[in-house]
Amino acid sequence: MHDVLQLDITGLPQAWISVEQAAVHVATRSVAWSLGDEPLAVLRGGMNADTGRQSVLEVPAILALRGSSRLNLFDITPCFSKGKVLRRDRRTCAYCGSQHELRDLTVDHILPASRGGPLSWMNTVAACRGCNALKADRTPEEARMPLLFTPYVPSRFEDFLLKGRRIRADVHEWLAARLPKESRLS
Repeated sequence: MHDVLQLDITGLPQAWISVEQAAVHVATRSVAWSLGDEPLAVLRGGMNADTGRQSVLEVPAILALRGSSRLNLFDITPCFSKGKVLRRDRRTCAYCGSQHELRDLTVDHILPASRGGPLSWMNTVAACRGCNALKADRTPEEARMPLLFTPYVPSRFEDFLLKGRRIRADVHEWLAARLPKESRLS
């Protein structure tokens, strides 16, 4: 089963939620608007004693909640994870430029951790095991291994794609249409 993309009323991504959580929002009429080619799920309930009809609840793939969001997520840096760095860099080694399977890549500190380099978006890149071992605890300049691309902090829309959730094609397209022009995920 896919996850539901929850937006605020202005259309900014807020969270990935389960079908069950989305069903509660639909049932309590807290959804301002929704999108998706077709319902993500159709939930069936009991029979109405008066009408004899079964209750049906359609859960959309994307829903926007009424009211204002409590947080402006654009003020928050997306949570760092090694898996997201590898996907941000499109499974491409920043030193030799070759693409690899996720299991064959490592995350390299540009300024080595042994020299105080932080584990952060701007100090890490995807690297194949060979290049990471060759660079060792040196900077790219010291190792004479220049970066082929620079690291960056993903936008909110990129972050929602990088989380690696089960994303239905129409939801992926909606998020991808809102990526910054310079995004590597385009």
